[in-house]
Amino acid sequence: MVDRDSSEAHMSIAASSIFPGFRFCPTDEELISYYLRKKLDGDEDSVQVISELELCTFEPWDLPEKSFIQSDNEWFFFSPRGRKYPNGSQSKRATECGYWKATGKERVVKSGQNVIGTKRTLVFHLGRAPKGERTEWIMHEYCVNDKSQVNSLIFFFC
Repeated sequence: MVDRDSSEAHMSIAASSIFPGFRFCPTDEELISYYLRKKLDGDEDSVQVISELELCTFEPWDLPEKSFIQSDNEWFFFSPRGRKYPNGSQSKRATECGYWKATGKERVVKSGQNVIGTKRTLVFHLGRAPKGERTEWIMHEYCVNDKSQVNSLIFFFC
């Protein structure tokens, strides 16, 4: 028997390369309340359209080919939040060639009046801090507003 959700996900992925105008364009609220929440709750069949990988093991220019949904400028990934130090709170954001640097303030994402998560913008820099060279690679990092599950993230690149 074919799993209905799984086959729908594969059809959705196929549709993105077959039908002109088809776009995967979720809002911030949808990314957190549907995709990330379902991933954290273990509902893997509902989130198969988003690849899972360890972000800092890849350079940003290697990531587009790893995305299930192909695009010219947007790619979505789930990635566990790595820690820079075992007992610390800083996130691991360095790759072999560079690092992701947070820019601006962390913003809240709401569903109605309820805060459901946060969104942070990061820019990729080649080299090592503080002398890294800014690139055009931008990432939006989404976190669920749930202390018990703060270790999981979703990433969006452009």
